[in-house]
Parts: sequence; C-alpha cells; structure tokens
Amino acid sequence: MYGLSLGVSHVGETLPAPIYALLSGLNAATVGIIIFAAVQLAKKAITDKLTRVLVFFGASSGMLYSALWFFPLILLCAGLTTLVWDFGWLHRIVDALRKRRTADQWTDHENTDIQSSSNAIEMRISSTRVPCQTANEDVERSALDSPYLVTENNEAILADEAASVLSWRSGIIVIIAFMISFVAIMILRGLLTKPPRGYSLFANLYLAGTIIFGGGPVVIPLLREYIVAENWVSPRDFLLGLALIQSFPGPNFNFVVYLGSLATKGSSLTSAGGALIAFLGIFAPGIIIQTGIMGVWKVLRSRRWFLCLLRGVNATAVGFIYTAVYKLWTIGFIDANNQMGSSLGRDPWWIIITAISFVGGAWFDLSAPLAIVLGAALGLLWYAVVKT
Repeated sequence: MYGLSLGVSHVGETLPAPIYALLSGLNAATVGIIIFAAVQLAKKAITDKLTRVLVFFGASSGMLYSALWFFPLILLCAGLTTLVWDFGWLHRIVDALRKRRTADQWTDHENTDIQSSSNAIEMRISSTRVPCQTANEDVERSALDSPYLVTENNEAILADEAASVLSWRSGIIVIIAFMISFVAIMILRGLLTKPPRGYSLFANLYLAGTIIFGGGPVVIPLLREYIVAENWVSPRDFLLGLALIQSFPGPNFNFVVYLGSLATKGSSLTSAGGALIAFLGIFAPGIIIQTGIMGVWKVLRSRRWFLCLLRGVNATAVGFIYTAVYKLWTIGFIDANNQMGSSLGRDPWWIIITAISFVGGAWFDLSAPLAIVLGAALGLLWYAVVKT
C-alpha cells in the first residue's frame, strides 16, 4: 500500500480514459461484493423482528447522517434497545399502565374478565418478543459452552488460555486506560486550533478505529469522512486507491497506509511517517480493546445483559455495511470530468457489473478476486463499445 501511494503521488491530474473505465468497473464490482457480504452477515445477525428493524435502522440512519459522534451513539442506542426489549422492561411498564387504566374504567367483575384477557395478550406479546435467552438460545449456549474464542482474524483460541493471559482485573484496567486515552486524545483534538498534521491524522484514525464495528466495508465511508473531507487527500486519489486495493489481498484497513502516506502532502511530515501514524491509529484501538476483552471475556460471556447488548450492536453494525454500499455507489464512477466521483447508476452497464458480482458470489461461488478482475474487464469493454 505504501508503494502504491508513492506511485499515485506522482500521477498527473488526468488519467487516460481507459484507466478511468477500468477503475469504475472495479468499483462497481466492489459494490456487488460488499452487498453480498452484507446479505450474508444480515442472515446471521437477524434473529427476530427487532434485529431486522435494527439492521434497517442502522442502514438508513447512516445514509442520512455521518458525523463523527453519530455512529457510536447509534450503536449504543441499539444495544440499549435490545437490552430493554429482551429483559421485558418496556412490556412491564405498558402492562402496568394498561391494568391501571382498566381499573379506573371497569367494575371488579369486569376487571376479572379483563385481567384474563390481559394475561392472554401478555402471553401473545411474550411469544412475539424473543429475548436473547430464547431467540439466541443455541447461539448463546454455544458461546457459553464453547471453550474457544474467535479473534478478528477468525483464529480460534482457548478461552481459558485467553483468560490466563490477563486476569479480569487486568482486563478492566486495560479497557479503562484505553477509554481515558481516547477521551484525552479527542479533547485535545477539539482544543487545538491548528494541530500538527500528524496528530490530526492519528486522532481521526484513532476515532475511526474505535467506533468501527461490523467489518472492513464499514471503514471506507469513515475514511472518506475523516481524511478526504479534511482536504488531506483528493477525492480522485481516494477513489483511485479504493479501486486498486480491491485487487490486493488483505483487509480494507490496510487502505489507511495508502491514505496516511498521501495525507502528508503539504506538511513537514514524511510520507513514511504518515503511513506509520495511520497504521497505528487505525489498528491500536482494536488491539487494545481485544486485549482488555480477553481478560474479562470469561466473566462477560455468562452475563445475559452483555449478550443482549451485543445482539443490538451487531445487528446495527450490519446495517452500517449497507450504508457503505450506498456511499460507494454514489461515488463509484470516475472520469476526467468527475474527479470527485459520481453515481454508478448513471449508466446501466455499471449496474449490470454490480449485479454480476453479487449474483456470481451468491449463486455461483464466484470468488472476490475473480469478481474484481471481471469487473475491470467489463469496464474496459464498456469503454471500447461506448467511447471508441
């Protein structure tokens, strides 16, 4: 990624027209791949009607607003929603209000009949409300009984082994220390009128690395918001790197090395220094949080309230992936006249490429690298047919 950034930094303002077509094809195929990933994750995250609503809520809210503080607030609200729902607190309040209202309106005899009806209604509500201990019974039981933890890289490790690395007290200390560092960095970021480019870059990516929940696709719109919106990297270079990174192995988080190197332009910071700062900023929060969680996981995994919180957070985070689809769709097409990117919906050809990428992965087991190559080839075909 760093070498790619050095090459892009020496690219002129305008690229050859076939290259733009190739990059647009890559972006269209990428959107299809992310849609397929979002659908697969949604099938796992949706366990009842509430989580279905939260997936939709996460997707729509992320499309409408994308301030720095907004995503973590939405995740917190979603977690609290499933917590209140699964524990039945709202239903108890509604039931108490219903009983009080009927007590003022009916006689004692009628109240007896209504009480039985109320109990029947409560049973129907309970049957439609699926608390985390029943809706996710199989999932939770496997999580509680399984001796393994799954890391971010899908590597299974023994839970007892993880607990032996840190005690739960040490895990709490690590998490509290991280929260203090996060608050301090954000406060300092807001107080400094003209912070150094290196500190601003680290603070923005530290924030992004902290609030990202839901996988690699979610990071793309956040990086555009935190780096391109700061005028550190041009929209053209962002889209150019985004298209090219799909052809390389590794997670989308590696994209920050490319952006960090380019973000140093016009500052005293070297490109290598910017790449290193960006790398540390995006990866440090996840590493620290995972280290702390490993210490307290043995305790938290047996707490029903914690599993209920995760149920809502996970469903909403999947919705954010659909937000990423929308964001990429609106900026996926680039040419000499649209350096900032425009909608892929401007030409049916790009819609077809997206559909091929999605259908190929969903029905024909088309791998992501092959889908990317196919999208690039179809982009060049579009140029050959339409522009020549």
